[in-house]
Amino acid sequence: MATDMNLDDAPCPIIDSLKQIGSQWRLIVLHDLQDGEKRFNELKRSTGASSRTLSRVLDDLQEHGFVDRRMEEDAPVATYYSLTDKGVSLCPVFDEIQEWATEWLDAEHEESAEAETVQSTV
Repeated sequence: MATDMNLDDAPCPIIDSLKQIGSQWRLIVLHDLQDGEKRFNELKRSTGASSRTLSRVLDDLQEHGFVDRRMEEDAPVATYYSLTDKGVSLCPVFDEIQEWATEWLDAEHEESAEAETVQSTV
């Protein structure tokens, strides 16, 4: 006898992945850490996130195994963040998204600019 399955209960790797990395800030931090280990304040400056948001996002990413945290106890005390192997494995995904954006989003911007030019000459 077939059982009705709720879509929320259906296994879907894309949805499961987005639950772990899908927030705007998580993606920004993961992308930013591709360049290597960074201190908390460096990430704060480069991402534009508030301290509270960045701290929450880094905790979430660390909990899901994407980011490692390293503390230096010497004065001044500093906290460093870097990608784990799991986090590094996302680098090709970011490359693919960038290629897609270059092809499709740049084309949309060009079409929009051309349409504005035509309308302004009319």
